[in-house]
Amino acid sequence: MSLTTQLYTMLAMIGTGAYLGAAIDTYGRFLKRDKRARWIVFLHDLLFWLLQGLVTFYFLLLVNEGELRFYILIALVCGYAAYQALFRYLYLSLLESLIRLSISLYRFLEKLVKMLIVKPVQLLVQAIILILVGIYKAVYSVGRFLLLLVWKIIKLCTLPFKWISMLGWKLLPNAWKKYLQSLFKKFAGFFSLVKNRKHSIMNRVRNFWKKR
Repeated sequence: MSLTTQLYTMLAMIGTGAYLGAAIDTYGRFLKRDKRARWIVFLHDLLFWLLQGLVTFYFLLLVNEGELRFYILIALVCGYAAYQALFRYLYLSLLESLIRLSISLYRFLEKLVKMLIVKPVQLLVQAIILILVGIYKAVYSVGRFLLLLVWKIIKLCTLPFKWISMLGWKLLPNAWKKYLQSLFKKFAGFFSLVKNRKHSIMNRVRNFWKKR
């Protein structure tokens, strides 16, 4: 490995160490270990360090074709220490600012979507419902009025027949009236007898099946 390659490797590993420090702080900021189960934290930690190992090896592969030396580990530690001493506070402040900006942007977009899409759709649905209710009330009122009108016309049309029938009943001789009344009573008694027999037959059938 030439001196130029070694210099590039040292600089790349110092930068990778600073990147690891920023990645660890970012990961800790979003993970919130106290609010998660231990197995979830363990799984996240495992995936995080596997990813960081792959990223470090990729950077190493780019500068010296993946040759691992002892001074490379020292460069990683130096980069991480430089980040902790010089850039950590600045990076965390920038990270919090980006998080607040993202939250504000999300809330703004949410309100914008509600104002431009959700609210107009709600108003349109409410207007359609009001129109349909108004149409239903109008149709119901008109239909009810027409039915009442037809019923009044039918009553007026049948009124002469009612008067004629009442007049005819009054003009009938008393003997015919008594005969018709007795005939109506016989019909009523016949139908009541049939109804009672029907009930008695059904009761006998039920009692028979209950005994069985």
